[in-house]
Amino acid sequence: MEDSSCNVSKDVANSSEEENQQRAHNTSRSTDVSDNKVSQEGDEKEAVLKKSSRVSDDPKEKGKKAALASLVLPQDQENENNEAEMQNKSPRIGELYKDLAVHVLLKVSRSDYGSIAALNRSFRSLIRSEELYQLRREVSIVEHWIYFSCSLHEWEVFDPNRGRWMQLPRMPPNDCFMCSDKESLGVGTDLLVFGRSISAPVVYEYSLLTNSWSSAVNMNIPRCLFGSASLGVIAILAGGVDPSGEVLNVAELYNSKTKRWETLPNMHRKRRMSSAVFMDGKFYVIGGIAEDNKTEVTSGEEYDLETKTWREIPDMFPPRSGGEPNMEAPPLVAVVNNVLYAADCNQHIVKRYEKKGNKWVTIGSLPEGTSSMRGWGIGFRACGDRLMVIGGLSAESAGMTEINSWVPNEGAVQWNLLVRRHIGSFVINCAVMGC
Repeated sequence: MEDSSCNVSKDVANSSEEENQQRAHNTSRSTDVSDNKVSQEGDEKEAVLKKSSRVSDDPKEKGKKAALASLVLPQDQENENNEAEMQNKSPRIGELYKDLAVHVLLKVSRSDYGSIAALNRSFRSLIRSEELYQLRREVSIVEHWIYFSCSLHEWEVFDPNRGRWMQLPRMPPNDCFMCSDKESLGVGTDLLVFGRSISAPVVYEYSLLTNSWSSAVNMNIPRCLFGSASLGVIAILAGGVDPSGEVLNVAELYNSKTKRWETLPNMHRKRRMSSAVFMDGKFYVIGGIAEDNKTEVTSGEEYDLETKTWREIPDMFPPRSGGEPNMEAPPLVAVVNNVLYAADCNQHIVKRYEKKGNKWVTIGSLPEGTSSMRGWGIGFRACGDRLMVIGGLSAESAGMTEINSWVPNEGAVQWNLLVRRHIGSFVINCAVMGC
């Protein structure tokens, strides 16, 4: 302050001594206020850093949390009395820090989003917004989690990247819905579960953003036992059975951002209990049961989203060895890096589809100890660059579920046990959400 006073006095040499003293007094007072403000900001940031550091002992995670905490401005703190006043002080800086926070959050595992949301209201708002997940999709940052149910009303979640288990809130009580045939599908940041109430088909939606269940918009043509697959924020459902029992060839596209259904052109063949995948940017329906309700459909159909046309592929899915098509589960198929795989539970093998030759090649076995009831009770899913087998253990397992993983790019089929858990051994529904 002495240096500051000398500089001021030299610049105003022609001013009176009283003015100089007054200026020095004002400068000193301003500096004191500024120092107090900086000190207060430092204390607040230090408190946030301490709070975030308790979330994880991992040095890397501490670094991520510290980076996030350093972006917390005073106006972000949850002070009910001063919040409005502080938000108006530096809106430009606030917007800058928001952009920085978003870009940091893009790099953080979404397993940590729950603890980060507890830092303050601003982070909680960001994590609950669709904006963050939209940006993740734009820069190709996707984490795949497995959602599955082994008991009515309850859903388990497994993050294979962290080996972390979570449980969703219980579904709304609806006994008729729980006892009906159900299909599930992960699309965008939503998990859709399709079933039937007493009077009509119904769809429930779990939102990752709100961590809650609600009623979702039903299809234009409500049905069950259809084939479905998702790609980002869109999903396509094809075929199935309507409430009167008629087998259908209709198809619809769902957009999770707009919450709207769009009717697509009909498939060439009617089919129920088929499966579906996205591969090479196109939608494929595979197998199923014909409209006579007893003949197995061996063809596949490809839908081109650009031309909006269907192409039938004869013998894309050969008959299975079970002998009774009506008793078999829909084909267990999954796509990893645009390669199609299938699990044949009757022969306990895994096959790979050769596109050029339109044929299936046996490449290995399913995990040891895995069992099912003609394909029912087991999950076979693609989860990023891995194939996953969920559940499906024998009755002797005493309600134990296993999750096994194999990365096709790493060579021959070699299943790795990721986790075992006592939550039941029969998987009712299974879906993967990537966001």
